[in-house]
Amino acid sequence: MTEQDDTGAHVHHTIDYVEINVTDLPAARAFYAAAFGWTFNDHGPEYAGIRWVEGDGEVGGLNAARAPVRGGPLVLLWSADLDATATAITAAGGVVVEGPYAFPGGRRLHFTDPSGNELGVWASR
Repeated sequence: MTEQDDTGAHVHHTIDYVEINVTDLPAARAFYAAAFGWTFNDHGPEYAGIRWVEGDGEVGGLNAARAPVRGGPLVLLWSADLDATATAITAAGGVVVEGPYAFPGGRRLHFTDPSGNELGVWASR
């Protein structure tokens, strides 16, 4: 989520937005909505903003105007129930490509979405 200070302004040098390049915008929207409950702001046929969980702001976007880049930044999501998240990813058409596995902070998995983007999800237990 976008970090803000007490006035609601964005905080200098913090991650503010993550853009995921996709090959099929409707398929990507359907995947992220089904797997994680994300909602979107429409910005035309090639872009959908990922809504912040609390309000109308955005934390990122799905961009169909640019091809996915292999080896791009790894975006990590947090989960209260990693096993249920893995099930939701698979049910929505994604592929768990690594894990779940233990690491010093808890457990983690990596998955690819229908456009081939690799993301990770972690849980503290």
